[in-house]
Amino acid sequence: MGTVGDSYDNALAETVNGLYKAELIHAQGPWTSVGEVELATLRWVHWWNTKRLHEALDYATPREVEIEYYLTQPVSMG
Repeated sequence: MGTVGDSYDNALAETVNGLYKAELIHAQGPWTSVGEVELATLRWVHWWNTKRLHEALDYATPREVEIEYYLTQPVSMG
């Protein structure tokens, strides 16, 4: 028996893995080495985390939303 939220975590992981395979592994192969796949994966993850446009974020990038969040937080002088 899993914990609350496990099915949502699994669904998100399956979605990301599917996009990774479709957008990188299958679309940009054939790969000549494991190192080549590792480097391409690092680049794809960086793009995914910082530069992809996201519909739920009004087509902003995750990085833009993060910067905006921190700019709107009060400064703590404690």
